[in-house]
Amino acid sequence: MIDRNKLMRSVILALAILFVAPLAGVGAPLIGIAQAQAQVVTKISVSGNGQVDTETVLSALAVKVGEPSSAAKISASIDALYKTGLFKSVSVTQSGSIIFVKLSENPIIASVLFQGNQRFSDAQLLTMVQVAARGAYSPDRLQSDADSIKAAYNSAGYTSVTVTPQTAVVDGGRTRITFVINEGTRSGIAAINFTGNNAFNAGTLKGVIHTKETGWLSWLLRDDNYDEQGLEIDKQLIRQYYSNHGYPDAQVTSAVAEYDNKRNAYFINFTVVEGDRYTFGPSSVETSIPNLRANDLHDTIRTDQGGAYSQADLQKTASDMAFGATEQGYPFADVRPRIDRDVANHRFNITYLVDNGPRVYVERINITGNIKTRDFVIRRELDFNEGDPFNQSIVDRDKTAIEALGFFKTVDITTEPGSAPDKVIVDVAVVEQSTGDYGVTAGYSTQDGILGEVSLTERNFLGRGQYVRAAVGASSSGRTFDFSFTEPRFMGLKVSSGIDLYHHISDQTQTSYYGVTTTGGQLRFGLPITEALSGNVFFGAAQSTYSSSTSDGAGGNTWPKSQLVNDGSVFNKAWIGYNINYNTLDDQKHPTSGTFAIFSQQYDGWDYNYLKTDIKARSFMALGDTGMVASIKGQAGIINNFGSGSVSSLEAYKASSSIVRGFEAGGFGPRLNATVSGVPGEYLGFTSYAAASAELQFPFPGLPESYGLSGAIWADAAYINGTPSLTTGPGTGTLDGGSTDQPFKSSVGASVIWDSPFGPLRGDFGYVLTKASSDRTQLFQITLQTLL
Repeated sequence: MIDRNKLMRSVILALAILFVAPLAGVGAPLIGIAQAQAQVVTKISVSGNGQVDTETVLSALAVKVGEPSSAAKISASIDALYKTGLFKSVSVTQSGSIIFVKLSENPIIASVLFQGNQRFSDAQLLTMVQVAARGAYSPDRLQSDADSIKAAYNSAGYTSVTVTPQTAVVDGGRTRITFVINEGTRSGIAAINFTGNNAFNAGTLKGVIHTKETGWLSWLLRDDNYDEQGLEIDKQLIRQYYSNHGYPDAQVTSAVAEYDNKRNAYFINFTVVEGDRYTFGPSSVETSIPNLRANDLHDTIRTDQGGAYSQADLQKTASDMAFGATEQGYPFADVRPRIDRDVANHRFNITYLVDNGPRVYVERINITGNIKTRDFVIRRELDFNEGDPFNQSIVDRDKTAIEALGFFKTVDITTEPGSAPDKVIVDVAVVEQSTGDYGVTAGYSTQDGILGEVSLTERNFLGRGQYVRAAVGASSSGRTFDFSFTEPRFMGLKVSSGIDLYHHISDQTQTSYYGVTTTGGQLRFGLPITEALSGNVFFGAAQSTYSSSTSDGAGGNTWPKSQLVNDGSVFNKAWIGYNINYNTLDDQKHPTSGTFAIFSQQYDGWDYNYLKTDIKARSFMALGDTGMVASIKGQAGIINNFGSGSVSSLEAYKASSSIVRGFEAGGFGPRLNATVSGVPGEYLGFTSYAAASAELQFPFPGLPESYGLSGAIWADAAYINGTPSLTTGPGTGTLDGGSTDQPFKSSVGASVIWDSPFGPLRGDFGYVLTKASSDRTQLFQITLQTLL
């Protein structure tokens, strides 16, 4: 009889064997592989690499000899080899403790060339491509580089550019890549129009935005490129301009660019909704800080009652007021303008609330982006250090000071929380720009004729913020050699120091009775006194050798001989002096408001014994929103001789267009002898003068600001006095009284001013109203424009 229990046990056992056996068969190999992969790698075999050395391959692998392997490391090794861009295909496998790496290489690049490029140099294009840096060719990367070049051309206005990459196999199996570029014709901006602008004309708004119309200088300035992102920036610039000129609710609702294929140019239209014009009402200061002298803060208020509303003036006042509170000993002062809108009268009444802000201290200052510039050059512009109280108004002022260095394209100062609630980390991020200039310039002056200069300038020498300049100049009447060095922080103090060396040669000509060669130099020190006031002291010495001959040495020309100086005369001069500068201009190149003034005194010794005193001042004022700027200039000077005799004519003031326009250089003042045979008498100069000028500068209607052209009308007047010494030369001659019988000089005129790439040039048309009989006038002059 069969035992049923035994039978059941046998069946269950058989089923179990049948069920488990397959699993065991599968599992055994898996366990074996895992064990194999976990083995320590004893060898890595690399094959298929012909031009890439084995060490380069091994360095990219995640698996290493002597370390355990894993599936994750093998996968990472494959990814790493592909990312090098050196290989078409990659295989990484393992057998026991050996890793097998099988490769198929991409061609190695022999060279990268460019054809047809004019807008960008080869060096510039090389920075736009990756194939040159990677060293290996891949079709995907090649097309990406072609797209990068095309994008750069599009940004520069070349919308029809084509970039075709070509490859060729050269010696050694390497690949030469050539980007064939067909630039096409550069697209420009045919016209920029505005809709809805009633308060400001199109010319004014065109001067606000970065996008410029195509003009006759666009080939040089290349500022007429269409850029979609640039239009968004322009919209903000227009809105800001309105907000700073009385229109706080102004909006730019659209900026549309339409391309005209026939003209290969864009037409751009901005739509503006101006809103109502507002002015400032009364402004007041309230504070909760005990003992804070609130009345002293009123001097910082720029939001004067009746003035056009300006968001910039509002922010500047709050910043200056917080800084003023800091100077009173309250570093945590926080200023918040409370603005009450008076809709009925279209004005804003402002109350500046000065309260104590949170007590926060600077834990750390991080400076990034400065590759060339030393950290200390940036740090010394900061008015705070680690551990000092944090004040946002000081940070804002310091940001402006760093920007004013001119070393950086952008300066960004941000904060992040520190290690405690009362600590903050200040991050200063800069983007450097070129500070070195190699200049070759040429120009024309009605006084000196054709002139040119070659100069080397470095404004951030060795990254230490030092200024170095060397220049060689030449004109039809002489040569100049100059060298200057300035250390902006002498011995780490807020004191600048510098040295100037020069060698100037001025030749004797038909209109100049003597030539002079001068070699000299001086040391100078500058000290800021207040935000608007600064001072300088200087001392130096020079030697001048004069020449005066009746022959030019070439055997042909005959020159008039000087009665003021003997041929070969040598004069030595040593001086010491100072000047005090006052500057509240809103813009140092194109001021529209503020005053610039200089008072200076200089004592000249050695062969001389003089004290020269000069004062010059000029104030600017914008006439509403018309784009016109009025200015008034006053100046005066006197030379006192502390020795015997009068002032030498060699050191006297000389007539120039900076005193009264409409006259030749040296065209007014006493002379020796009357005009003989068409040659004027020898010029003496004068020992004192007082002068005044009034000028109105205006933009030319209908001309884009990008042309850099403006006009001016002006009136000049001066009173001169004092006849210099007549006894320094071989004879005294006869004093020509024709120039002293009318010491008052005056003129009126008009000017064309060009803000050229080489500097501001102006052509002055002058008509003389009052002059002496022997004064020499000049209808037109070309000069460099200066503030004083």
